[in-house]
Amino acid sequence: MADLDALEDLMRAANRGDSAAYLRLFTAITPVLRKVVRARGAALGHAGCEDVLQDALLAIHSKRHTWREDAPLRPWLYAIARHKVIDAFRARGRHIELSIDEFAEGLPAAAGPDPTDGRDMDKVLGQLDPRAAEIVRAFGLNGETTAETAARLDMSEGAVRVALHRALKAIARLRERMIE
Repeated sequence: MADLDALEDLMRAANRGDSAAYLRLFTAITPVLRKVVRARGAALGHAGCEDVLQDALLAIHSKRHTWREDAPLRPWLYAIARHKVIDAFRARGRHIELSIDEFAEGLPAAAGPDPTDGRDMDKVLGQLDPRAAEIVRAFGLNGETTAETAARLDMSEGAVRVALHRALKAIARLRERMIE
């Protein structure tokens, strides 16, 4: 940063209408304010810090007449930058913005069945009577035919079909309750 007296002299001259001094002042204070904004607003990201810097420079431009010429310039500039960083955090709220590109490799789920599917089905089947649950498991999980299931459970094929139909209706009701 340029000599403090030089900056204050530039600000005094700028306030009196010296456009060359005004340009030199902003050229000198911009890198310093950028460091202040980045130090205090690192969580805003590069683009967010640049937006805050622009806001701070606009505030300095529009309020430069409020700087007391007998006061030091640096605290006045830092206070504006600090308040603009605070304003940016307030405007952002409690949201934290993260680039999804940084996590893209970790996002895809491993191929395979959803591990929660089995747990849900076990819960539902656990609420059926044991014979109905066995029939559903035989058809749905083991791939047995009606004849195979009937023979294994010592039932007629018609009784297996009726029991399966009732079990599936019971499962549908249980799933609706689980979703609600």
